[in-house]
Amino acid sequence: MHLPTPTHPLDQTHLSFLTAFSKSCRRSILEMVKNAQSGHPGGSLSSIDYLSLLYAFIISQNGADIVISNGHISPAVYSVLAELGYIDKSDVIKNFRKHNSIFEGHITRHVNGVLYGTGPLGIGVSVASSFALAEKLKKTNNKVYGLIGDGEAQEGQVYEMINFSKKYSLDNFILFMDYNKVQLTSSLEEIMPMNIPEIFRAGGFEIIEADGHDFQSLWHALKKAHEVKGKPILIMGHTIMGKGVESMEPEGKNFKSTWHGQAPKPEDADKELEKLTLSSEEKKLISDFLPLIKWKPENKESPKNLTKLEINTGTPLLYEKEVVTDCRSAYGKALVDLAKLNPEILGLTADLRSSVKTDYLNDHFPDRHIECGIAEQHMVSAAGGLSLKGFIPFTSTFGAFLSSRAKDQARVNDINRTNVKMVATHCGLSVGEDGPTHQAIDDLTSFLGMFNTHVIEAIDPNHTDRVIRYIASHYGNFYIRMGRHKFPIITKQDGTPYYDQNYKYEYGKTDLIREGNDLTIAASGPMVYNALQALQQIKTNNPNISIELIAISSIKKFDQTILNSIKKTKKLLTIEDHNAISGLSSQISKFIIENDFKPEKFESLAVKEYQLSGTSQELYKHVGLDIESIAKKSLEMYK
Repeated sequence: MHLPTPTHPLDQTHLSFLTAFSKSCRRSILEMVKNAQSGHPGGSLSSIDYLSLLYAFIISQNGADIVISNGHISPAVYSVLAELGYIDKSDVIKNFRKHNSIFEGHITRHVNGVLYGTGPLGIGVSVASSFALAEKLKKTNNKVYGLIGDGEAQEGQVYEMINFSKKYSLDNFILFMDYNKVQLTSSLEEIMPMNIPEIFRAGGFEIIEADGHDFQSLWHALKKAHEVKGKPILIMGHTIMGKGVESMEPEGKNFKSTWHGQAPKPEDADKELEKLTLSSEEKKLISDFLPLIKWKPENKESPKNLTKLEINTGTPLLYEKEVVTDCRSAYGKALVDLAKLNPEILGLTADLRSSVKTDYLNDHFPDRHIECGIAEQHMVSAAGGLSLKGFIPFTSTFGAFLSSRAKDQARVNDINRTNVKMVATHCGLSVGEDGPTHQAIDDLTSFLGMFNTHVIEAIDPNHTDRVIRYIASHYGNFYIRMGRHKFPIITKQDGTPYYDQNYKYEYGKTDLIREGNDLTIAASGPMVYNALQALQQIKTNNPNISIELIAISSIKKFDQTILNSIKKTKKLLTIEDHNAISGLSSQISKFIIENDFKPEKFESLAVKEYQLSGTSQELYKHVGLDIESIAKKSLEMYK
């Protein structure tokens, strides 16, 4: 046995080996779904010939990156990994889709050799393209492979990936489509007829067609793909769903979806398994190949959340008390400062760089500012991929889009334990005149249930600067929320900036802005400034009233400072530019209950319904979040 060369056709030994290898994989696939009595055998069987060739003759030799976007074909991927000795074959066959097993129903990073776990369709191709971009940024131009189902091309995110791949001339990105013309419930022709080759061709891809069950044809397609310059490549592998299993293949040939997501009955599977028994010669071909494997995967666990990274955070900028600016500008300047000190810092946006202030980064480091176009879903998935390749991506758009349109993508990043810094601007009523579609008053809702994503709301520009430096230097996904409008700096009692050069941000830290005894105000974001002004107004007219103001930056984690304050005053007023259903008010209620305390009075000022257009100050006044309304409510609670 010897390895083939890219410039020559496969010889008979190669073909015999691949036939035996894929046959053994087909047997494993069938055993997995039989034992689990669930799974997706059809697409696993139609794609296994390409995967066998790619893994055996390329990935096992150089460890090239691959992302399987149609994650339901996990039996195929697990079977190949097992055949190469990367995972235990008996373990995966016995425990596929079983409780407490790492071999989940969809491809997962828990399995050695899987770089990114997939399931929701469309996401994996974005990640694969970002892996290819990462190699370009590192100036290696290493090839990156992806696998996509044909029905998956109906996802809008795939279209976003197509444009992105062409824009960045990802000629090191080779995407294979398992073109069996069948999707979950029926044929492509019935569900959604599409001219898939022309869609990709119009998007700038080089299209190479191949017989997906002919190893010689597939090898020739890969050779051609490796020679393409200047544009990404799609290999259209014409395949048959259920290929290689006699009872399934006829349904696939007739474009029936019978075996897309259904396991055969055990007795029927046993009959097919007999036909897939390897001969001694076939077993020898596989065993003779195993010593030729040069690369073995290392199962790299992501660091624990909030692990300190070796990042130079530089010196925080200080905005003096006379400065009136917005948090988004402070974000943009901090990002540039970090980029000057750390080459792994990247910025991604979706045609909003001047609004989200990543234009500062673009001006200084255009090669590290990744413009994704109006494609928020692709942007967030691509950021996830870039983070797993050693970069620290800051991805920015309006809060309404980042938290809603790209929530699925952020959730899959959360599952994959990536390291993405999502910085959302134009949140809350702060966005003003754009109206309710852009006034994100429910954005925190999207991330409260995610286990590996931390949420922070910027208090003022100085606080923003320190938060951005913190998240760059700590592992994990973050959602940073800030408004659009400008307002003055938060100050101490003596008039100097509260968040000065001596202030050190820690996640979950609450800040005592003003001390008091009669009432606790817990405010977040720009409401801290409004509350501070309300306190000063009250003090002028009612010097005997003592109100404590606590600034809250995270509603997922609170510290002892806020709890001590509530226990002292026994009265709590929360103020937020967000809805109270799933924001500061609801989260702090839970926190108080968990700490076995019930305040005598507890009220909330928040956005209680969708608003129309208006300036931020007009809207704040209309919903009772302006300085006068806060002062009035505070006095009512004092009585």
